[in-house]
Amino acid sequence: MNKTTKEYKDYLLEQLKELDGITCRPMKGEYLLYYDNILFGGLYNNRLLIKCVEGNKKYNLPEEIPYEGAKPMYFIEDIENIELASEIILETCKELPKKVKK
Repeated sequence: MNKTTKEYKDYLLEQLKELDGITCRPMKGEYLLYYDNILFGGLYNNRLLIKCVEGNKKYNLPEEIPYEGAKPMYFIEDIENIELASEIILETCKELPKKVKK
């Protein structure tokens, strides 16, 4: 099973640095992505996948399975287009719950 490389994670976080508040947590060789304490997606096999919500359907992103047994997620292929990727992430987070700090 492939895993996300540290180089890809670092590259992606650099790409998304304009989104103040993006954080990343390692999990089982992959990375969970949060924006403003909202879990919106993750890095799986060097792919940026985000949760499927009503608001991000309009982008017509391809659906991918992050790992066996998981629900499909949307794949943001063009992470060079920072404006679009940021817009999609912000749109996605509008519909997701904030993580409550314990």
